[in-house]
Amino acid sequence: MTRILMGLALGFGLSACGGGDAPFGGGVETPTDGGETGTAVPEEIAGNLQSFTYNPAADTLTVRGVAADGSTIESAYRRRPGLDRGGYQAYTAQDAANGRHSTAYVAAINNTQAAIVGTGVQYEGIYAGGAYSTSDYSAPATGSGNQGLAYYTGRYVGLLNGPGSDEDLMTPNTGEDPSVTTAQAAEVTGDMQITADFATANVDGIIYNRVIRDYDNQGRLDPGTATPLEVTDLALASTTINENGGFTGSIEQSNQGVGEYAGVFGGAGATEVAGVLRAEGHISGLQNEIEYGLFVLGQCAPPASGPDCN
Repeated sequence: MTRILMGLALGFGLSACGGGDAPFGGGVETPTDGGETGTAVPEEIAGNLQSFTYNPAADTLTVRGVAADGSTIESAYRRRPGLDRGGYQAYTAQDAANGRHSTAYVAAINNTQAAIVGTGVQYEGIYAGGAYSTSDYSAPATGSGNQGLAYYTGRYVGLLNGPGSDEDLMTPNTGEDPSVTTAQAAEVTGDMQITADFATANVDGIIYNRVIRDYDNQGRLDPGTATPLEVTDLALASTTINENGGFTGSIEQSNQGVGEYAGVFGGAGATEVAGVLRAEGHISGLQNEIEYGLFVLGQCAPPASGPDCN
């Protein structure tokens, strides 16, 4: 379990536990251990997630995780279009009014996909994790005047270990003590660019225009009229692309490591990229904060750039 974070005059927190209450069903399963042929997700980023199964055609998501008692749980999440962020589809789960609420975000481009899941804070802790996969990858051609550079742009979404908005929560039972109720995870959104050099097999990038949607600069839950809280960019430090299109690297701010990111390129000629990340101690004014993030981006042909590839 991950402990909750504190800051901005409110209890804000998250910690990843050895168990996971948030499971993912309907298409090809994406296991965090990579399965027989896939790329394993680093343990720190995979967190409590064992696998997810996403079927875009049927609009279904099934999550498989580990419960606090060590048993395996598999749950079909319910679609929540009102929580969609930047093209990432939202799904949630909550079994009872006094049970943990889980939020999942997922996206796919062709046969490349990724997802994150995070529970809201309950009993001062959360369960969270992420995974990605592709079933179709070949590197673009290099040499003969082709420098092998490729650019990927789009949106970013993340989940924090602090309480966010509560529009998807079940109504607590009459007289329920607040000590046993759950929160809904706070969200982070932003824009993103990744640059890959397939001639040298390196990748790096940046997540920018980042805001915590559920807070303003006074630390309050955003009532809908306040400006969302702006937070610092996350730099994805240069790292190596392996022969399967996978990569793992560090997240930095002011040349200091604040977390880890990982992902995989997909498509013939690496037309897309998908990945997940985990960062902590990276938001000024907060304490004990942890963020699980998600990116699924398409290749953007120069001179076009920006999140909309204009």
